[in-house]
Amino acid sequence: MSQQLGWKHHALIQALMSRGPLDEKEFHEIFIGITGKNPATHPQIFNDCLLKINKELAFVQFELRACRNQYNGKVYYGIINNVADEQSKLGTKYSVPQIAFYKGVIEAIVQDMSTQGCITNIEALNVHLENQVQTEQASQDSQSHIPAAFKSFSLSQKEKALNDLIQDQWLCYTSDGKIGLGIRSFFDLRSWFRNNDIPSCDVCNEAGVKALTCPNEGCPVRLHDYCLKKKFSQRKGSRACPGCGTEWPGSQCQEEDHTNTPGQSQMTSDDPIMRGKRRKVKAEAVEATQAPPGPERAKRLRSCKTEAVGTAENEASPSNLRRRSRRSSRI
Repeated sequence: MSQQLGWKHHALIQALMSRGPLDEKEFHEIFIGITGKNPATHPQIFNDCLLKINKELAFVQFELRACRNQYNGKVYYGIINNVADEQSKLGTKYSVPQIAFYKGVIEAIVQDMSTQGCITNIEALNVHLENQVQTEQASQDSQSHIPAAFKSFSLSQKEKALNDLIQDQWLCYTSDGKIGLGIRSFFDLRSWFRNNDIPSCDVCNEAGVKALTCPNEGCPVRLHDYCLKKKFSQRKGSRACPGCGTEWPGSQCQEEDHTNTPGQSQMTSDDPIMRGKRRKVKAEAVEATQAPPGPERAKRLRSCKTEAVGTAENEASPSNLRRRSRRSSRI
């Protein structure tokens, strides 16, 4: 690898392996710092660099991959191991009961029928490790095959494991305080999602853990929120479901639009009090310019200028903006 890759490639690899998955903005900043090239303006250089890295990483069954966080839509970059052998399973700081607990949590998350991709903290702590024991014995004999470490895994140990998994980005807290999959899980569990028949998004073909379902309850189509908006937001015609043809609600397909939110200039220009003050200042300025030249005229012009500046500052003050907002809300 050292003969094919230069120090810049090694630095990028080291940054990802030492810091874990990095969001697109942070990774681009590192790339700019190392190469002096901005991926936004030099996309070909950026793509060629990642392609060259991946060609060399393929010899050791690693891959530099981009992945999207399904909860916020942000793109992340990370390096993953493509081989799930017994040796790679040993490279973890987690104990066997902690791994079993993690598996139970992710199973509960992906089996969520609401496709919100999350469970409550209580539901996570109530996960039974016994369900992770694989045995060919009959159910009545299964208790004898449950490891003692699973039986003695206490609630406090589950809480500690949950906090560690969140800190290491295997799990995460969603915006509403529930437990969801961390970005590392989205990176490493791609094959697990497919092997366990987790329904995929009809647009990007990635697992639809956090997704929107078709309005037709009998249709299995799932679309990520960001994929749905990308697919339908620019369409003026039909927003038919790609599976059954049912019309998708327009409110879910539109990008957030802030153009109708009144800005500061709109609020100030619409205030009748401020309009009156501006008219008064303007009239005084016109009257001053029509006065005979001399000290008195210059004095009146300076006075008008000072008053005009004061009026503008008064319009822009936070207290006036708040008063106008309250007045508008009462109306």
